[in-house]
Amino acid sequence: MIALILALSAPAQAANLDGVDEACWPTAERMQADIAAGKGGYNEQAQQDFLLNYFALATTLSPLHSAVPLKGGQGSVGLELDILPPLGCNRRLVLNGTKTEDTNKTPIAPRPRVLFQFGDIGPIKPYAGLAYVPPVTVFGTRNVIISGEAGFGVSYDGGFEWGLRYHATLMKTIAEIATPFDDSDPEELDFYMGSTFGFDFIMGQEVMEGLKPYVSLGFTDASTFFYIGDDGVVGNNSDPYASFTGSLGAQYSKGRLEYAGEFYTAPGLIYTGRLRMGIKI
Repeated sequence: MIALILALSAPAQAANLDGVDEACWPTAERMQADIAAGKGGYNEQAQQDFLLNYFALATTLSPLHSAVPLKGGQGSVGLELDILPPLGCNRRLVLNGTKTEDTNKTPIAPRPRVLFQFGDIGPIKPYAGLAYVPPVTVFGTRNVIISGEAGFGVSYDGGFEWGLRYHATLMKTIAEIATPFDDSDPEELDFYMGSTFGFDFIMGQEVMEGLKPYVSLGFTDASTFFYIGDDGVVGNNSDPYASFTGSLGAQYSKGRLEYAGEFYTAPGLIYTGRLRMGIKI
């Protein structure tokens, strides 16, 4: 708190860069100058809300399959790779541009994922899936992520299919995210927890044997909790994400192997790619 008061009271011509990543110094200088001049539109709470929402949506369980993932009675065990786009300095800077958060620790998040297609119920083809990341420390972070999905699809002779899907994710991260102002200060671990749930409407079309492009449109709700270990402050998310999400991808299978890739977005928050590789059982 004392550091924040000093930062706000510093002369406009002398930028406070003590807690800023050197790579972000030019951006921080411009941001602090704009704030001192009363321009730029910077909003501290909006900056914090973005960061809290970003990582919840970055780990949500998107479809990565078409409306009817597999044949009835068939399962799949595989690995999903979620790309976590690095945030630029304009998003990492907080406290009126006087501090950068260490948000770009993990460029990719792998998680095992299983999927099972149940027997048909008339025209309805139900399925369910589970994904889990155990508490293993990678890139300086210890994450636990558990996700589940349940849905159904309806297919037609021409290869067209549509369906509905429910998904939910709970994740927690322990790492030093809110870095200290002074690099010589000891490391203090922070605790972040995010949860998401939502629904997707999916449409797909088998264009050739084994290949099904698909598109999904859904609604996802996010909740977050962030405890900062340095000073015991809990970060408040005043605008948790609750809006549309979408995916555009393709699923391909050949023999016992299957692959899927998609572009996933929560508009205005995250735009990223995801991959899945599996073996049918």
